Amino acid sequence: MTTPDREILTWELNGAACRELAQQVADDGYVPDIILGIARGGLIPAGAIAYALDCKLMISLNVEFYTGIGETLSEPVLLPSLLEASGLTGQRVLVVDDVADTGKTLKLVIEYCEQQGRVAEVRSAVLYKKPHTITVPDYTWRTTDKWINFPWSAQGPVVTR
Repeated sequence: MTTPDREILTWELNGAACRELAQQVADDGYVPDIILGIARGGLIPAGAIAYALDCKLMISLNVEFYTGIGETLSEPVLLPSLLEASGLTGQRVLVVDDVADTGKTLKLVIEYCEQQGRVAEVRSAVLYKKPHTITVPDYTWRTTDKWINFPWSAQGPVVTR
């Protein structure tokens, strides 16, 4: 669903989008050993895609980039993680996120996997790709230049920190 200034993803549409993304991966013949969800926005699509691809091993990396609507840090930052890069050695990894906007977050995580984990192969899947992204995902559900309202973040937090 779209409005003149926003792309609106509903929970129902998210389910269909994740299933379609998983089908793209399957149709391409890529069989990931690990699904890596980029926290926070990529965790929900990563879980849905993992179920659809029958991949039981999921991990996550926390990356901070967005600080508000249309506001970002100058560069994404990997937050402390319990992920041991050695666990990625020799594995086929599918990195999942909600959007490749600038592409900097996706680039950071892919490079982390390649440099630290010596993976067999890394591919990426996103629900949305922006036309100006510097990192083009291997699998994309939709391309848009609009701000996206995701169902998990459309409403503000119930607490403020």
